[in-house]
Amino acid sequence: MPRHGKKYVDKVKQIDNTNPLESVAAMELVKSMATAKFDETIEVAFRLGVDPRHSDQMIRGAVVLPHGIGKTQTVAVFAKGDKAKEAEAAGADFVGAEDLVEKIQGGWFGFDVAVATPDVMGMVGKLGRLLGPKGLMPNPKTGTVSFDVGRAVQEVKAGKIEYRVDKTGIIHAPLGKASFPIEKLLENYQTLLETLIKVKPAAVKGQYLRSITLSSTMGPGVRINPLKPHAVQNQ
Repeated sequence: MPRHGKKYVDKVKQIDNTNPLESVAAMELVKSMATAKFDETIEVAFRLGVDPRHSDQMIRGAVVLPHGIGKTQTVAVFAKGDKAKEAEAAGADFVGAEDLVEKIQGGWFGFDVAVATPDVMGMVGKLGRLLGPKGLMPNPKTGTVSFDVGRAVQEVKAGKIEYRVDKTGIIHAPLGKASFPIEKLLENYQTLLETLIKVKPAAVKGQYLRSITLSSTMGPGVRINPLKPHAVQNQ
């Protein structure tokens, strides 16, 4: 069992997870406990009533958070010709085709998100074993395989994040930095929450939102009442 320091233990004493809070109160508490010397990331974990072993209950996609996550993501684009120029004009950090494939095969991974046009996915597929485990493989479900590369790059730069349920039925995602005003953190949270509700698989029976937990990078988790998950309770 990992041992926590006195500051962490003191923070845990402020939490009563037997009585989950409404989202506004939970966010206020998590934000107040983000006291590290760096700007901590505020994160959320949704435990869903899905069985990801079944393909019809696998949840994966992407969403643009209205206020970003406080980090400018580095984007690599696999494209040729006019589409390569379009990607560069949109602000892509690295653009290439065969040359970019070779660079990655050589061990380079200096980017956060990869985007590709459909016509070059044949060559990008060779990188599956390298990019897949790192969560960097372009995928149509997340909008990172598209001929509209300019838009794809702009969305990533604007705060687009990918979400994917893990084998335990949990989706982890960043919501922004502790320095964000609470209103912006709540709007990001609400956007992600509404997206996950919209993509609820038809095969799921029973309670879909099993638990919701907020935390900061160095802080303990604070639970949100999954029966009252919205940031605006009259929705």
